[in-house]
Amino acid sequence: MGRSGAGGRARWAGTPHSRGNAVGRSAVAEAVTESQNPVKVDIWSDIACPWCFIGKRKFEDAVERYGRPVDIEYHSFELSPDTPVDFEGDEVDFLAKHKGMPADQVKGMLSQVSGIAAEVGLAYDFEHLQHTNTVKAHELLHFAKANGRQREMKERLLSAYFEEGRHVGRIDELVALAAEVGLDPEEARLALTDARHLPDVRADQAQAQAYGITGVPFFVLDGRYGISGAQAPEAFLQALEQVGSEADR
Repeated sequence: MGRSGAGGRARWAGTPHSRGNAVGRSAVAEAVTESQNPVKVDIWSDIACPWCFIGKRKFEDAVERYGRPVDIEYHSFELSPDTPVDFEGDEVDFLAKHKGMPADQVKGMLSQVSGIAAEVGLAYDFEHLQHTNTVKAHELLHFAKANGRQREMKERLLSAYFEEGRHVGRIDELVALAAEVGLDPEEARLALTDARHLPDVRADQAQAQAYGITGVPFFVLDGRYGISGAQAPEAFLQALEQVGSEADR
């Protein structure tokens, strides 16, 4: 599971070395006006990150409670860029052999993560998960973004990987998933074959490095405040309210 995490902390996202706090300040809800200025949220995550799917659900809970416009854009982050497309073994093998963790410890950890996922309505199936390189999935997300389907594609990829045992490293599988969310399958295949969106993936990764992001999920609100990890919905909600109130001033 790489450097993804359940917890994390609020951070200043302005430069790699600046610091601050996106939550834990004054009660900002009282300052929120009726203005409908959207809060822009940029989310760095990986398809192969279990906490990213859990964090997505918790953030969506917060957005629903917030009740005002939120403009969400997903950005690419590869936890294990050296993973082969066709990895031989399951998730236990990957973490045990490539991360140096005892198999029994890995199994216990995966069971715990599955339980946390279930609490937010997700049915993780690590037994049938097909560990793979995710760069092509990130390219597909940029193709989907260019065609107005990025959020739908993100959800479909995460569900396919963690709940359905689909192979999201192979172009044929990715094309099929793209068609399921209404994207043109032939255009998707062409985009993946010629790697036209690989520069966009690399640009996302460069921006993550500039921000000092070393683990995902990582949420950047309004280009100024950062929150790392799959935080509780209340933490995300407080951050949204704070940023929204500042935008209304």
